[in-house]
Amino acid sequence: MTDTSDAVGVAGAGRSGARRTIAWGHRALEVGLAAGPDGDLRLVRLARPGDPGPTSGADAPLPLVELTALGHGSGWSGPRFTGTALGLRLRHRSHTTGEHDGWTRLTVELHDPATGLTAFVELSSPLGLPVLRSRVRLRNDGPGPLVVQSVSSLLLGALPPPARLDVHRARNDWLAECRWYAQPLSDTVADISVDVHQHDSRAALSLTGRGSWSSGGHLPMGALTERDGARAWLWQVESPAGWRWDVGERDHGTYLALNGPTDAEHQWRVRLAPGDEFTTVPGVLALGSGSSSRPGSGPGSGLDDAFGALTSYRRAVRRPHPDHAALPVVFNDYMNTLMGDPTTRKLLPLIDAAASAGSEYFCIDSGWYDDSTRGWWDSVGEWLPSSRRFPDGGIHAVLDRIRERGMVPGLWLEPEVVGVRSPVASELPPEAFFQRDGVRLVEQGRHQLDLRHPAARAHLDRTVDRIVSDWGVGYLKLDYNILVDPGTCGPGDLSPGAGLLGHAQAYLGWLTGVLARHPTLVVENCASGGMRMDGATLAVAQLQSTSDQQDPLRCPPIAAAAPTAVPPEQGAVWAYPQPTFDDDLIAFTLGGALLGRVHLSGHLDRMSAHQLALVRAAVAVYKTIRGDLSEALPFWPLGLPGWTDEWTAVGMRVRGDRTAYVSVWRRGGGGAEGVGGADSGGRGGREDSGGSGVLLPVECLAAGEGREVTVEILHPSPRSSSLNSAGSAVSVASAASVGSAGSVGSAVWDEGGRGVRVVLPRTPGVLLIRLTATP
Repeated sequence: MTDTSDAVGVAGAGRSGARRTIAWGHRALEVGLAAGPDGDLRLVRLARPGDPGPTSGADAPLPLVELTALGHGSGWSGPRFTGTALGLRLRHRSHTTGEHDGWTRLTVELHDPATGLTAFVELSSPLGLPVLRSRVRLRNDGPGPLVVQSVSSLLLGALPPPARLDVHRARNDWLAECRWYAQPLSDTVADISVDVHQHDSRAALSLTGRGSWSSGGHLPMGALTERDGARAWLWQVESPAGWRWDVGERDHGTYLALNGPTDAEHQWRVRLAPGDEFTTVPGVLALGSGSSSRPGSGPGSGLDDAFGALTSYRRAVRRPHPDHAALPVVFNDYMNTLMGDPTTRKLLPLIDAAASAGSEYFCIDSGWYDDSTRGWWDSVGEWLPSSRRFPDGGIHAVLDRIRERGMVPGLWLEPEVVGVRSPVASELPPEAFFQRDGVRLVEQGRHQLDLRHPAARAHLDRTVDRIVSDWGVGYLKLDYNILVDPGTCGPGDLSPGAGLLGHAQAYLGWLTGVLARHPTLVVENCASGGMRMDGATLAVAQLQSTSDQQDPLRCPPIAAAAPTAVPPEQGAVWAYPQPTFDDDLIAFTLGGALLGRVHLSGHLDRMSAHQLALVRAAVAVYKTIRGDLSEALPFWPLGLPGWTDEWTAVGMRVRGDRTAYVSVWRRGGGGAEGVGGADSGGRGGREDSGGSGVLLPVECLAAGEGREVTVEILHPSPRSSSLNSAGSAVSVASAASVGSAGSVGSAVWDEGGRGVRVVLPRTPGVLLIRLTATP
């Protein structure tokens, strides 16, 4: 870090004097701050070393912090989060730097003499990664209270103008998660001839997440990419509750503003009495740089590069846990199998089959506590086992059977909800639940616990300690299936949005305490699939459910895009083969999970010996490669997947780009054509005389001249394929095939060194390929 002063006057300050500049960063990131035209400190450079930008002089268009408060609003009219009165008044007082545990940090202290408000801008970055993390801590040092309505987490200006950028967003709906789409930024932020009007556009493209599903509707992420270049700016807002980001034009360039909840969109505001503090949720920005010949979201792009940097950042910021390296195979009895109706009679044969297939954990999903005949949805909360479902020896006999078969037992739990018919609803005090205007909230027959209340935390601590310590359960799937919007107004809450954020952060604090007491416990985060797939939660939980999609033909685009939101070793992907499926569909269903975390399900106990062998072979392949996944960085040879694409692919690069794994699916000319319910017959393989091949560029292996690339097809396993009479893999220096004369599929390294050419002659089809480059 360097801190310098020069003799240049502060432009627009009405006086002459030294201008302070701050240069901070490390070998992968350069950050520069300087006094702006009004004397306020501004971010003037954020780039990789050698990168041309974004960079500007002392007239950088944005201050370090933008915020609004009652009596101190915006400096102009418009929907964008810039130009706030308080933001323009904050002045630099001091700054400190430090380096610890692989991170470098810069904290800048700003102050507004009019109100006495002090803002600490806390910037940090993992050494060696082009990633910036920012949050803002406010402290009221003034004589009176201040009601804050919004405050930025991260601001960046001086990006290329809207006409040169594409903006990327990800729809994240139930059963249709991680659907990225792009459009020119100028479609929203039109060119209005700024010079003619002497005024910036008031337009902005904004995206907002609301309610207790932090990623419901959209992922709390976004990206900008240069249309004629190779740079990318990828961000995430690490909020377990509300969030907002917006991009727009400012001073002939583009700005980005990341925020947590705001008053206008989330009914969030906080009152800071003298001496009180508030800290924003973090905003994170990853910089990407790729081949200028492949800009945007295609293979080898800057966006791929940025996703790789963000993946490494997510690993650096999360809570350490042995599961992140072990990657055990989990069998869960729910999806397309017991569907919330577990009993001893149904579970025992499934346990035996799952163990035979190679599972290492067995999770009993919802319904294990249901002792009524009216259904369990509105009666949950006690979390005591059903005697009706487990008559002989109770649930403990089933848990013992799991352990006897060499697996770790797990249970499903929905900790934050209490059914209106549950005795817990009357046992806990009213203040332990979400409320508005003194009325306890009800959503779908359930109350919502407020984890800021000690009685709510004590209830859940007793529940988890009983299940883990007394029952010997080593895995918890923590689900959340209601949506509360905008939040709760408990005692001391000024607004429901503030109550929701307070609870969500208290929930993560509670979960951190659970893991501290039970360090080997593995926790899966689930909310109707991927409705809480945010960075704050990922930093605490070991696994993340990515979807509840039940149709295997709809799963490939979700599985392929999941690494945009979650590192592969945390992304739980369903693999639910059924005895009614043919071999192609069994292979297809299993193949989708092999570059993530395998979550087996399906009626394995009803399968033939041949079918179970197919499952066993896929699990065995996964166990040979999972050691690489904990350090792998994702890329997308065909670009980020579309929902109905015929071909979908995702890759993982490891070992200094000497090895790459690629999963490729083919679903047919119309994309997915659903296979029906869990017990429907599998669609037979469909021959296709044309269009059965695709070239998958693999930039990381094609970079070196004179390289030889070995191609191996790992799945479907030749030894388990009914079409392969040879019983062994076909693998040479540049080509591989599986099945009789490659009838299941083949992969050949392209002679031009650009990538691997894959043929899948039938649909549905899938291949998992390992590519190894030698000097």
